[in-house]
Amino acid sequence: MPATPDRGPAAPSPQTALGFDFGLARIGVAVGEAITGSARPLCVLKGRDRGLDWDAIGRLIDEWRPGALVVGAARHADGSANAVTGAALRFARQLRGRFKLPVATIDERLSSWEAERRLENARGRPRRRDPGADAGAAAVILESWFNQQRNPPSCATPNS
Repeated sequence: MPATPDRGPAAPSPQTALGFDFGLARIGVAVGEAITGSARPLCVLKGRDRGLDWDAIGRLIDEWRPGALVVGAARHADGSANAVTGAALRFARQLRGRFKLPVATIDERLSSWEAERRLENARGRPRRRDPGADAGAAAVILESWFNQQRNPPSCATPNS
């Protein structure tokens, strides 16, 4: 029987993306598929204040082979930057530099609220803040990004 040539590590999948809900204490991580536009929570990692675990992020990238990474950048309701916005944008630049993958950022206002709402609906009752909601928020971020990719904002043209 002939040997199968070793093709090395699998190439990144352009359909798969990893999403990150960046926080100073925790970073939620989710994986999603562009074809379905859906994402699911994966895990919660230590945030910047607790020492970023770049090895864990590298293992997730090796396992899922994403074609893109998406980082939620928190903002105030009026769209202005808040205390975490700059740190999230720095994290996005570091991801791009370390892993040489395309990195997108997306406004993630209300992603944590939506993740909590989904958890409450799944349980059928409200509950105090769940750390797993950070990974759920990453899934919301990723689904929002997939939706933006499918439905980019249109530009209105002035009447002639």
